[in-house]
Amino acid sequence: MGHEIDRRDFLKSGARAGAGLAALGGLTFLPHPERVFGANDRVRVGVVGLHGQGWAHVEEYSKLPTVEIAAVCEVDENVLNQRLAEMGRMNLPKPATYIDIRKMLDDKSIDAISIAVPNHWHSLMGIWACQAGKDVYVEKPCSHNLWEGRQLVQAAQKYNRVVQHGTNSRSGAAIQEGIQKMREGLIGDLYLSRGLCFKWRNTIGHAAEAPVPEGVHYDLWTGPAPLKPFTKNRFHYNWHWIWDTGNGDLGNQGIHEVDVARWGLGVGFPNKASAVGGHFMFDDDQETPNTLNCAFEFDLPDGKRKMLEFEVRHWISNHEAEIGTPAFGGGEVPAALGNVQEPKRKRRGPQNTIGNIFYGSKGYVAMNGYDAYKSWLGEDQEPGPHAESGGNNWVNFIDCVRSRKKENLNAPIEEGHISCALVHLANVSYRLGRTINFNPDTQMAIHDDEANLLLRDGGRGYRAPYTVPENV
Repeated sequence: MGHEIDRRDFLKSGARAGAGLAALGGLTFLPHPERVFGANDRVRVGVVGLHGQGWAHVEEYSKLPTVEIAAVCEVDENVLNQRLAEMGRMNLPKPATYIDIRKMLDDKSIDAISIAVPNHWHSLMGIWACQAGKDVYVEKPCSHNLWEGRQLVQAAQKYNRVVQHGTNSRSGAAIQEGIQKMREGLIGDLYLSRGLCFKWRNTIGHAAEAPVPEGVHYDLWTGPAPLKPFTKNRFHYNWHWIWDTGNGDLGNQGIHEVDVARWGLGVGFPNKASAVGGHFMFDDDQETPNTLNCAFEFDLPDGKRKMLEFEVRHWISNHEAEIGTPAFGGGEVPAALGNVQEPKRKRRGPQNTIGNIFYGSKGYVAMNGYDAYKSWLGEDQEPGPHAESGGNNWVNFIDCVRSRKKENLNAPIEEGHISCALVHLANVSYRLGRTINFNPDTQMAIHDDEANLLLRDGGRGYRAPYTVPENV
């Protein structure tokens, strides 16, 4: 009873977030009737955010004969103009262009929205899109804090939308095979998984406050976050390392491996999370840790426990289980997660180690994070089953948009939210300097108001009118 009272009081404290969509100047979204796709119909997609990963979305959709890139949205007009020129050189039809996603969502001819903007916008844009009757592909992590991820899940379910999370490894055929082999008992009693994010990251230095660049709609870019003076380290890409907008490398590269580590271990929300680390070696504007050790504990229905470890390193490192070596995913990976038909392109240097290791009573399995797994069995660690084969998360998303079969999504938002919860719990543990005890049923920290406030809004609140609604 006491815990429920605490929870109600805590939710009331979130009232400062505002009244959600009602605050948007009377703006309302009217979903169009459910569309039935014929064999020759193309899914009309709007891509939001074109600076970084959003361009990968454009490239992937442009290869699919079942897709029309009907619209693009970008708050930096310099980037927008550059990408439109590139699309012209690719002989793609000129899309409708928008600065504000809300205008794009008013277009009832658009079937799906593909979101590739900074983390602090992911959930709100996803919720708005669901309310507008659009299906959604949302980049990882799906949320900037745990509570808004929960709201996005509720919106997807309430409006019966197909929502895919951008954890691309879920569509990798070899990764799927490796996890199935472990389910079948390949390495016996699986008790521990380990995620690795050893990625070469140089200092971002210090950046002075500066005028907002011409063509940049900075208020709109900032959206739900506090509006602070412009610097280049609060803008393109380096926003990852600022708490108001990013989640550090744990929520950037790391969420891919967190997701696979949890998926392979066969667990849901943790019961306990702990993280220690720091911002080592560099004197710069980065707020998030560049070195972090995380541990999660899971209580199972049968009374047993499992454990997940995760490690972020930012500089000199080694390789584990051959991950990152030329023999196992180092240097180059295929453009579409290992699709053998795609030309290879540089994705990470040979010094990086990005992947997962799973430990059982009969051996261990390693995955390179993209398109391959290997296994070593018995006390002599003899080589066991292995495979290399990729897949494509965007293809899977479009297939499910057309079929309306959400159960066929490889990376459904419900799974994405649980994995992102691990990221948020670890970051909260790091920021507070203590272990977080967690209730998977309420999705809240147990008897820890400080932790719950950070899990609720990242400790920064929401800036009207860009507020995640209490009732989606």
